[in-house]
Amino acid sequence: MAKILLQTTIPYAEDDWHIGRFSLLCEHLAREHEVVARNRENGSDGLDPILSTIDKGDFDQLWLFAVDAGDGIGAEECRAISAFRERGGGLMVTRDHMDLGSSVCNLGGVGAAHHFHSKNVDPEIANTGRDDRDTAAIDWPNFHSGSNGDVQTIEIVEPVHPLLRGTDGEPLKYFPAHPHEGAVSAPPGDPTARVIAKGTSTVTGRKFNLSAGRIDISPLRRL
Repeated sequence: MAKILLQTTIPYAEDDWHIGRFSLLCEHLAREHEVVARNRENGSDGLDPILSTIDKGDFDQLWLFAVDAGDGIGAEECRAISAFRERGGGLMVTRDHMDLGSSVCNLGGVGAAHHFHSKNVDPEIANTGRDDRDTAAIDWPNFHSGSNGDVQTIEIVEPVHPLLRGTDGEPLKYFPAHPHEGAVSAPPGDPTARVIAKGTSTVTGRKFNLSAGRIDISPLRRL
């Protein structure tokens, strides 16, 4: 049994991506693991007391939901998360379209995998522009893989990463769909990382990266 921290990068706000919106995931993981689910909390020093000391705690995995506008995790918290990874802690980072979650760019070795509208810009995505053209408030990267509640067929990049195998050992075929996906890539100069899954836009037909992961790691050491 692993001890898993599910953590957002923003304090609680009713009309925002607070941890309660991930309750189904929490319930699913809690069937086999010890799960702590929490929002960011700012202490008197401005630091989140758990994230800033996670390298000294007893968590086995950190699932970080980056839903901030660019200020979700600071330098000291990034240092602690990096030290957590170096001691063998598993890390899964996920974020959304445009600049949502862009504070993850501050994470050494991980931030370089994430591309945003104003941080770590991918020139090719910038040149091709919007993919989802129905949501005027959301600019690139915003790949349209389908409507919320639908599924998308994924293209697995060989060899199949352990993250992309089901409980029966067979490769996954589908991910949940979303109208405006973000963008990731394998960090340049890092031979231990690679793209592991791709999607296809239902609007433009463009291929885009869905997930990047480490090569030499157990299933939950995802970028």
